[in-house]
Amino acid sequence: MLTYIIRRILYAVPIVIGVNVLTALLFFYVNTPDDMARKILGEKNVTPAAIENWKKDHGYGLPAFLNTKEAGLATVTQTIFYQKSVPLLWLDFGRSDRNNIDIGREIGRRMWASLAISLPMFTFGVFIDLFFAMMLAYYRGTYLDISGVVFCVIMMSVSTLFYIIGGQFILGKLLKLFPISGYDTGVYSFKFLVLPVAVGVISGAGIGIRFYRTVFLEEINKDYIRTARAKGLSEAKVLFKHALKNAMIPVLTNVVVSIPFLFYGSLIMESFFSIPGLGNFTIDAIQAQDFAIVRSMVYMGSILYIVGLILTDISYTLVDPRVLFE
Repeated sequence: MLTYIIRRILYAVPIVIGVNVLTALLFFYVNTPDDMARKILGEKNVTPAAIENWKKDHGYGLPAFLNTKEAGLATVTQTIFYQKSVPLLWLDFGRSDRNNIDIGREIGRRMWASLAISLPMFTFGVFIDLFFAMMLAYYRGTYLDISGVVFCVIMMSVSTLFYIIGGQFILGKLLKLFPISGYDTGVYSFKFLVLPVAVGVISGAGIGIRFYRTVFLEEINKDYIRTARAKGLSEAKVLFKHALKNAMIPVLTNVVVSIPFLFYGSLIMESFFSIPGLGNFTIDAIQAQDFAIVRSMVYMGSILYIVGLILTDISYTLVDPRVLFE
């Protein structure tokens, strides 16, 4: 087991380095430091001297990847890539381009607000989706199953923005049950989280229920399920005990890969409900054209996704020991 985990982690090392290099190419070649300076200082009436001064003050005055003016190791270390991107490997995010705030400290502070909304949304969403998916699979072929599938398709076809705006209008403005937006710490945060969590669970239910229903329907047509039925087991026991256990690999894939987004937050949800999490942090940085924050969040999102894939591989061993020998 330990050997398998170490092997999976070692597989991720070149991927992390590749993500770091691609992020640097995206932000230092596709969008050059000169472009950053122009967008922050203003496209109009900005002088070349002002651009050079901004680059020098913010550490972008060096060559991107190779400094031919230096000798020895300094040809690599005295570059934008080494000073701006390499520290990301040990999660040193540096400071923002706009107001010089510590990005790592800001991420640590805002992460808890993202978890406060994402964790209950994720937990309730998984259990509700699994429950209704198993119900539809149990009553497969009936009017209840057909109606449920149609309702799921309708829910999938509606934009998330509709659920957000509709929830704010009905539950917040008309019924005045919850605040439309805002956030507070401690026990007072509960009233601000109920509405976005409910909207998040409902907006994702159509996709989740339909996916899990398909998984269960595929599983209950296999030979071992027919054998269980032939032994006289009830349909409920066949579905909830045997089929559920053997359907855990695709379920775990869908669940564990979603875990990194608990920390990363929801860009749209946090923005509309004014929750000061990492999603809102990213949106504000994009609007302010703070490229240091955007670069850090892009890289962190990639790393969290890679971590999610490693956790997925590890979780497979809990439901299927054969994975250890692959």
